[in-house]
Amino acid sequence: MILVDKALEQRALEGRPIRVGLVGAGFMARGVALQIALSVPGMRVAAIANRTLDNAHRAYREAGIDGVREVASVGELERCIEAGTPAVTQDALLLARAHGIDAIVEVTGTIEEAAAVTLEAIEHRKHVVLMNAEVDGTVGPILKTYADRAGVVLTNADGDQPGVMMNLYRFVKGIGVKPVLCGNIKGLHDPYRNPTTQAGFAKQWGQNPSMVTSFADGTKISFENAIVANGTGMRVAKRGMHGHTVAAGTPIQQVGECYPLADLLEGPGIVDYVVGAMPGPGVYVLGTHDHPQQRHYLDLYKLGKGPLYCFYTPYHLCHFEVPNTVARAVLFGDAALTPLGGPCVEVVATAKTPLEAGAVLDGLGCYMTYGLAENADTARRQDLLPIGLAEGCRLKRAVAKDEVLGFDDVELPPGRLCDRLWREQMERFFPQHLSTTRNA
Repeated sequence: MILVDKALEQRALEGRPIRVGLVGAGFMARGVALQIALSVPGMRVAAIANRTLDNAHRAYREAGIDGVREVASVGELERCIEAGTPAVTQDALLLARAHGIDAIVEVTGTIEEAAAVTLEAIEHRKHVVLMNAEVDGTVGPILKTYADRAGVVLTNADGDQPGVMMNLYRFVKGIGVKPVLCGNIKGLHDPYRNPTTQAGFAKQWGQNPSMVTSFADGTKISFENAIVANGTGMRVAKRGMHGHTVAAGTPIQQVGECYPLADLLEGPGIVDYVVGAMPGPGVYVLGTHDHPQQRHYLDLYKLGKGPLYCFYTPYHLCHFEVPNTVARAVLFGDAALTPLGGPCVEVVATAKTPLEAGAVLDGLGCYMTYGLAENADTARRQDLLPIGLAEGCRLKRAVAKDEVLGFDDVELPPGRLCDRLWREQMERFFPQHLSTTRNA
């Protein structure tokens, strides 16, 4: 951050702003556009792609930007970029292909569409910032493989909890403390919430009911922690994580007492979450230190006597921090959070309610499924269905409430890019399990 602000100021002085292509124009995307326009010298939103053009126009209007032009071809978009004219389009692939855009920020929450845009942007040597844990947690490792080959950065975002966790993880590791747990602080977890139960909250804050449901039913936290695991090499202690609920207002410094030390100290560490602790909705990292004198200093600095030391960030500011990620990628080649290699943790589809044979599964944060974090090696041995691939699948058999789905339980829709990318991911990182995944 200390480097980023000065580097952006220099780009502003030179008249060479970082040009951002924004894919999506929903609640969070509009916040990103507003933040860049108001507070980020040396960066501008060159174009916004959204299926509903009125929402793309709204994003610019709320950011106080006028003179917007609608475009329908790469040529039209490139002429707008060169002239400094803000542009909107229904075709997100134009942003991925157009010369002059430095980075794509993907903010749709989709998987199939986001994967297509990300892959196209990488092919055209553009950095990609994902405000989309869902696509990252489903096919992020193979997309990172493509990005490495192209010499560009694929990263999740500062501000959202995974990025904040990773920043804190890097800080803790950088001062010589060994991180053994990366965690989220949540206020609610109920796997049976649905868009009907969450409609009032969504309306109050101008958000999508399905997105709000995915926060409440645990799907989002599972994706968020999965991508942190994939970026650190950590695992989950058990399917679904511990997910301790503590008395409301419990200081986060006391949460370490909830965990069996063996879960933290044996192996690569774990990702997890806690419900009810303060300060919420922040993040925390538990770490250890072997040196007795350094432990003495940590005690002096009020972190206690160990063996676990609690570090935390008391907030996550989502869209306010996203421009930092763009600048880190474009100016320094640094990812806020990206897979180290193959998947460490996946998010598997679980029945939210009893499901009948022949039913077609709905999407994330809807009525039929919720996601549980599971170690990837276990998920592959058991041939479990990633929830990121579940939408549109037809059930071959009846499924009981809370039963985890496998590939043998469903028929996949034909011709999807996300299925092809997921199979490539399997071929690269889990070839020993390909024979069991007949459907993918």
